[in-house]
Amino acid sequence: MVHLAQIEYLLIIALIPLLFLLQGVMLYRKRKALKRFGDPALVGRLTPRVSTRRAWVKLILYAIALFFFAVGLARPQIGVRVKEVERRGVEIMIALDVSNSMLAQDYSPNRLERAKMAISRLVDKLQQDRIGLIVFAGDAFVQLPITTDYVSAKIFLSSISTASVARQGTNIGASITTGLRSFSGVAENSRALILITDGEDHEEEALEAAKMASASGVRIFCIGIGSDQGKPIPLSNGDLLKDEQGNIVVTKLDEGTLIEIARIGNGTYMRAGNSEFGLDAIVDGIHELDRQTFSSEVFEDFDEQYMYFFGIALFFLLLEFLVHNRKGRRIKSFDVLGSKNKEE
Repeated sequence: MVHLAQIEYLLIIALIPLLFLLQGVMLYRKRKALKRFGDPALVGRLTPRVSTRRAWVKLILYAIALFFFAVGLARPQIGVRVKEVERRGVEIMIALDVSNSMLAQDYSPNRLERAKMAISRLVDKLQQDRIGLIVFAGDAFVQLPITTDYVSAKIFLSSISTASVARQGTNIGASITTGLRSFSGVAENSRALILITDGEDHEEEALEAAKMASASGVRIFCIGIGSDQGKPIPLSNGDLLKDEQGNIVVTKLDEGTLIEIARIGNGTYMRAGNSEFGLDAIVDGIHELDRQTFSSEVFEDFDEQYMYFFGIALFFLLLEFLVHNRKGRRIKSFDVLGSKNKEE
């Protein structure tokens, strides 16, 4: 399989027909100019003539060189291979609350974006561990299955919004059970679920799900995001969310639920701050887990092939340089005189 890393450079090839058009126009205008100067036969003998055929040969060689040069700039790559490597680490599933309450602005710019920035920094620090992403509101979905592809993790993370889950609400229990199903079959005490939410659980399943996680050997670490006094929830049209009576809805952090979940899940609870989100302290706790060896399939880097195309382009450029425009025949004075005698 051939892959072009910078395919936009192939647009250079579109210039090749233009070069032939310009060459044709220039030769045509040159012939017309010679006709205005005098008798074409006599002018041809008095002035060094350029071989039209050689001019086209030079242009063809130059066009071939330009073609291969453009392909080389596009960086053709071959040799895609899947390689199985062994890694030693733990598995981390991050469950991120994407309910509308996460739009509250007691963090800058809001709770959700602040959490995403903290997770992104966490991904930058990972080396051997696997990571996965879950988004939840009224339902829970796996945004990114467990993987060691940190680049994909950050791409998926950037796309998360409150629209990622259609059903609104905060179902923490669903996020925990979804996380339990998302881990691979590695040994106990090597799996961690990081729960990031404001804790306003609208269901009754969270504590039961935490007990299931504990029985499965999965530790739950909770990060509470929000403030005690609470903040209103801004809407996309600039208004604030209101209840059925027309009162502005204020969302507050429910630490009690999260503290209990962390206790049952044999983890720890941290309250996010504006400067220190709390993930670093939780990662220290995760590093105490048993690191397991697991196989992981990774794509090896493509083999670059651009140098061969540059070499071909250089070859045709050298050929173009060696082809001369002018004819090799020298103009001798007696040729001109003989021509005059014939005319007389």
